[in-house]
Amino acid sequence: MRGSLAGIVVGCVALALGASAQSGRDGRANIEASVRLLALELKALCPLADPGDQQAFDACRQALFHGSRLRASLGAVLLWGRPHPTAGVSLKDTALTQFAPEVWTGLYAPLFMFDGTWRLDYDEGERLYRARLGALFRNALDPGQYPYPFWHSAKKWNDYQAANTLVLWIDSPSANIVVGQFTNDGQEHSGLRSQPVARPPFDGQWMWTDAKGKLQPAPALFRGLFSDDNPYLRALEPRYRDLADVRRTGHCNGCHVPNNPERLKRLVLLQTPAHAASEIKRLMRAVRDNDMPLDDSHLYREIDPDTRAALLDYGGTFEATVDAARAWEEEHVKPR
Repeated sequence: MRGSLAGIVVGCVALALGASAQSGRDGRANIEASVRLLALELKALCPLADPGDQQAFDACRQALFHGSRLRASLGAVLLWGRPHPTAGVSLKDTALTQFAPEVWTGLYAPLFMFDGTWRLDYDEGERLYRARLGALFRNALDPGQYPYPFWHSAKKWNDYQAANTLVLWIDSPSANIVVGQFTNDGQEHSGLRSQPVARPPFDGQWMWTDAKGKLQPAPALFRGLFSDDNPYLRALEPRYRDLADVRRTGHCNGCHVPNNPERLKRLVLLQTPAHAASEIKRLMRAVRDNDMPLDDSHLYREIDPDTRAALLDYGGTFEATVDAARAWEEEHVKPR
């Protein structure tokens, strides 16, 4: 009886391991198929072109933003940035910026052009699949076409324009892309080289007015993201300005800027209308729940009642306008 029972147990374990292995093979096959289709899509929608070609950039941005496979592959949040400067450091210990999927898809992903090449492996430490796509950064666009001045840091600008690989970290159970990174993989790719461009001057301003009197950067004002005839587009900018004025009073601006003065591992950006729109629900939840910002000692700081009331008022108005603009897009804009 004992021998029979042991045999049954061994058999069950073998079947379980066999099923697990089969599941693992099926999971990898599904991820590989998804990455292959994604690489083909990116090459078709955002092919290699002159890094300063505005028309190619606009076409890529619109295609990715509306109904693309890339957009559908993202979860509720995407973490974005460069690999840790020290090799082998985990993703959880790497400084990354948190984006809502539409902001990353509309403002950041289109800054790259793709040649259709890809590689896939599984990182045991991260427990994630890692797809490496051949990519080239558009380093010769007008400065107002970038979501913020990447050139505030010489290293960041040079890392962007030297990149030849877009790394996408994929969660196996959901098949969602959860982290994106840009890097130079150290290998020479004949089709993935661009002439370095000197970084523009940076005066410390994340937004600025150009020579024609237009506020820049344009994508951060939803230009090229929401449709030109979206009836809520005109209201977004002034309602963001109202919120931004209150945020300054409420000490919300000190940490949420691209140079990351607090060296946060998970940075949330609020310095432009588009960035703030992507985080407005989390921001308003924090205000409504009295989850206050940190002070200089990394202790919670109380916001005075008048400032909190203003944040609830202006933040709620901006939130409602963003929701209305998104709803209008979903109803009126067909996927491309």
